[in-house]
Amino acid sequence: MSDGTRRRIALILFPNVGELDAIGPWEVLSHWTSRYPEDGWDLHSVSRDGAPTPCAKGLTIVPQYARDAAPTADVILHPGGQGTRPLLADEDHLDWVRRLSKEATLTTSVCTGALVLAKAGLLRGRPVTTHRTSLDLLAELEPTARVDREARFIDDGDLVTSAGVSAGIDMALHLVAKLHTVERARQVRYGIQYDPEPPV
Repeated sequence: MSDGTRRRIALILFPNVGELDAIGPWEVLSHWTSRYPEDGWDLHSVSRDGAPTPCAKGLTIVPQYARDAAPTADVILHPGGQGTRPLLADEDHLDWVRRLSKEATLTTSVCTGALVLAKAGLLRGRPVTTHRTSLDLLAELEPTARVDREARFIDDGDLVTSAGVSAGIDMALHLVAKLHTVERARQVRYGIQYDPEPPV
């Protein structure tokens, strides 16, 4: 049960974000926060300007907030996708991520979102992972990071990073367990019928 204080999770959106990187965790976390409001958590999406955000493969998402109007978040989730590459040279975005991470108690990423966290200086000396095709780049961006090439996700206390695309769903279920209980995470998994059985 919640102590009465509402806590917030923010999903960061940006042009050419990977669809499943964002929507996979959103499905998990929105199921949790909407079906079990008594747990005390809320979820919102936020982008720099609040305008409709074109994703990497053609979907468009309308964020709920522009960054200057968004509530302070206890947990931030930075997805990956093709759009992370320009962000590595976008000091305005990197400063925003640094500020959000400082305000939050937990910083998380999906896929190449970890590259942005690395460029922002948030992964120094930490065990981390990302999409398998970007592991070398992650190590290059933050040489002190301990890059795990096998993990689906890595929990290092106030930092959780996950591997590519669909791994974000696993990480989000882990977040429900971390922020509430394993039993609640199992209820969410059952509710969204997440039982992977690849046909190939």
